[in-house]
Amino acid sequence: MNAALTPVSFGTESEVDDFMTQPSPALVDVLRGGEGNIVCLGVGGKMGHTLATLAVNAIKAADGDRTVFGVSRFSDDRAARKLQSSGVTTITCDLLDSAALDNLPDATDVVFMAGRKFGSTGAEGLTWALNVYMPGLVAERYRDARIVVFSTGNVYPFSPTSGVGADESATLSPVGEYAQSCLGRERVFQHFSEEFGTRVCIMRLNYAIDVRYGVLLDIGSRVLTRQCIDLSMGYVNVIWQGEACDRALRCLEIASSPASVLNVTGTETLSVRWIAERFGECFDIAPRFEGGESPEALLSDASRCAELFGRPQVSARQMIVWVAGWLARGGPTLMKPTGYEVRDGRF
Repeated sequence: MNAALTPVSFGTESEVDDFMTQPSPALVDVLRGGEGNIVCLGVGGKMGHTLATLAVNAIKAADGDRTVFGVSRFSDDRAARKLQSSGVTTITCDLLDSAALDNLPDATDVVFMAGRKFGSTGAEGLTWALNVYMPGLVAERYRDARIVVFSTGNVYPFSPTSGVGADESATLSPVGEYAQSCLGRERVFQHFSEEFGTRVCIMRLNYAIDVRYGVLLDIGSRVLTRQCIDLSMGYVNVIWQGEACDRALRCLEIASSPASVLNVTGTETLSVRWIAERFGECFDIAPRFEGGESPEALLSDASRCAELFGRPQVSARQMIVWVAGWLARGGPTLMKPTGYEVRDGRF
């Protein structure tokens, strides 16, 4: 990312999307050497447009000739049209339908983004079907491809806030059925990676930041509207969504059998209180807090990711400024709270 091209603020959603989908030279190099289709499964989610469009732009920059397919149920036609306008070939498909899955295009590279989090409580059966059963179908269908699997830091236990968080070798201890089903997704892909020799990278992400969604938006909007901020989950990790998607696509290079695992997030451990105070400075509003910081939080150590791909270039302070400006102007949001403060695993 060229610091000279970093915007001071964003005025429109198109400006946000254009900035997040500028490919890094390293990503262009990764996709320059590849052949065959790239299939992004579950592309209709909050990060799908960024990742699929980033892939298209990187292929163009590399003068490549690869098709990027975006697959989703597309309950909202606008998501499909937006992807199509970015050069992504969209396919409507229910990935639980094995016959429909078999009819999808072959691919050399697959990014698996499908899954369920919110609404899991009360619909646990569907959550397990989407997060565990469906990955088995996908793993069999694309056994000959490289697969990057989106997972979550929720599979880790809470870590002391005095440290840097859980690294990839930490003992897993997911809290709640959502997190347990995410571990199930990982185990299914790990099984088929060994069974078929499929090259897989499991990417444990927390938390991607867009001005329209994310932990910073949740905290900033509460400061702006003078709501109390719960401090019980007192520390978080974040990464700019454009950089998270860059790293997801670059994880294709480290896919292996047995499956590799990588934490993808920022290298800073951020205090929720500190974040709120920075928003307070932007809005000239004193934040209101409730409760106190617990000695443990859901934190991930991203040092290996930094060694492989470099430290994130967008700082937490920069993201706060962007989100604050977006909120102050009344920019549109996805209206989907992240639930970052949840400690009992119920989403």
